[in-house]
Amino acid sequence: MTGSERPTLGELFRIKAVTDHDLSAAVAAYFADPTPGPREIARGIRIDVAAAVAAHDWARRIVEDEAIIERARRNAVRTAILHARPM
Repeated sequence: MTGSERPTLGELFRIKAVTDHDLSAAVAAYFADPTPGPREIARGIRIDVAAAVAAHDWARRIVEDEAIIERARRNAVRTAILHARPM
């Protein structure tokens, strides 16, 4: 299966393989430690959140701008995660 054949986290979220709690925990973990590297988002589902943010131009710009409120920055990370494809 190639990268484009794997479902995005958003698609996995729609079928409930990833929960809202899983996404919230992944966002919190990223802000606690934004170090690149794979992280388990849900059972058997891993992504590199830092790479997902870096690859999503809008999310990267929002996260890097400390003048933007925290909630918007968290939503940007969540968006990047939902667009990412698991490893």
